[in-house]
Amino acid sequence: MRSPTLVRALGLGLLVLLVLPATGFADATDLNNSIANASGKQAGKLPLYNPSVGFDTIWVILAASLVMFMQAGFAFLEIGFSRAKNAGTIVAKILTNYSIAAIGYWAVGFAFAFGGPIGSFIGHSGGIFFSHLGVNQGTYHGVTGFHPNFPIMAASDATIESKWFFQFVFCAVSLAIVWGTTLERIKFGVYIIYAIVFSTLIYPIGSHWVFGGGFLQHGAWLGTKIAGMQDFAGSTAVHLIGATGAFAALLLLGPRRGKYGKDGKPRAIPGHNMPLFGLGVLILWLGWFGFNPGSALQAADGRFAEILFITNLAGAAGVLGAITTAYISTKTIDIGMAGNGAIAALVAITAPSGYIEIWAAPIVGAVAGVIVVRGVYFVDKYIDDPVGALSAHGMAGIWGTLSCGIFTSPRLAQYNTTGDPNGGFVYSHHLTQLAAQAIGFSIAFLFVFLMSFATFWVIKQTYGLRVSPEEEDAGLDISEHGMYGYPEQFIPPAELIGYSGTPVTAMTASPSTTTKEALTS
Repeated sequence: MRSPTLVRALGLGLLVLLVLPATGFADATDLNNSIANASGKQAGKLPLYNPSVGFDTIWVILAASLVMFMQAGFAFLEIGFSRAKNAGTIVAKILTNYSIAAIGYWAVGFAFAFGGPIGSFIGHSGGIFFSHLGVNQGTYHGVTGFHPNFPIMAASDATIESKWFFQFVFCAVSLAIVWGTTLERIKFGVYIIYAIVFSTLIYPIGSHWVFGGGFLQHGAWLGTKIAGMQDFAGSTAVHLIGATGAFAALLLLGPRRGKYGKDGKPRAIPGHNMPLFGLGVLILWLGWFGFNPGSALQAADGRFAEILFITNLAGAAGVLGAITTAYISTKTIDIGMAGNGAIAALVAITAPSGYIEIWAAPIVGAVAGVIVVRGVYFVDKYIDDPVGALSAHGMAGIWGTLSCGIFTSPRLAQYNTTGDPNGGFVYSHHLTQLAAQAIGFSIAFLFVFLMSFATFWVIKQTYGLRVSPEEEDAGLDISEHGMYGYPEQFIPPAELIGYSGTPVTAMTASPSTTTKEALTS
């Protein structure tokens, strides 16, 4: 069940990191400038830094911290949708994947995702092991910017360390999306193997194409006249990439035991704690106030407040759209659909949040609320997705990406310097931007799916994807971790000595009495 080879490989990887040469450490250009800035003040010289550097850096770090807190939201949501015997494993999974993504993104992910040059297939102008960061300020294509080795973010004067942290937590969110669909039957080691590949190759390359300055975002690639793809904060670059990885996993993993009857019809496997699910949704909603507004990477222009406003309106409309759609079908107010309506709408508004006017936000959100409900009903007939991520992050992510081609405002397309300056169809009355969006998400989907499917196929042929039927029946808490998430509910009474609230008289078995004997006595 547990692979010694996997443990040895992890140990070897950590050893390699420890013996990396000095070039594996950051150039610390921002730190050097801060020290020089302080020294200059003491010597009566002009400061090297504009005060806006501090303000923008604080905002980016605050926004990134909100996005990091979304990991708690994913944990609560997945625990709520799981059966109680699989609650504890989700905590270990969240912590492990976040940690692996941090190391992988530091090593090569950030460099591949946001390194220059603009229009490239993969970033390669610096950033491997956060080294060779280049100058703090320079000129790129005639435009003066900050950290020009990472040109797509050069308009922001926030420090490069804050930009790294912000982009890393996006990678961690995308990875978290993959695993909600695989609950209750996947081996823990699969998380580890795929997380390494995802954080170093799949996500960095895919996100580079879409919003890291790659060829899809730049446009006019391979001699075509295709407009640049617009994805302000990651409907495709984060959410669709995560959902696509999940889709590839599910095709090879299969459903939970008992999900489909002999007639092939799906059976409900209810989660054990809907209040935890609701708390998870609210935490994710809060995290989106860092996710979308923080993607401006600065506070100086004040745009983040409007982006937050747009994000919140869409989320609210998504809840209403979802509960209305579900009520038409079931004549009940479905708690799960209400939560997924919020998530789907927030996913959908992620791409257009920096491109559309306020009036369009409720439309984007409400349509996403309808899509997620109909999507969950459709997917459940064929694929076991316990949390509805294929619909909430995949289908809604596609809708959000396409909505840029419909609603993008010309003034914001020009301000962001991406895509058709005439805006989406509502303004331009042509399909230039909509075509770019459709082509863009299709290419990103195809790349991520092929890479993910190949990775999971190799894992299945070597390490294996699923736990055994006996381990699945017992629950992953005990079979993978040797402990229960809710011990009072699952541990036999004779083993509960010392737990408060348990009658002492119920546990008088002698030390030589076995658990089975104590239970049957």
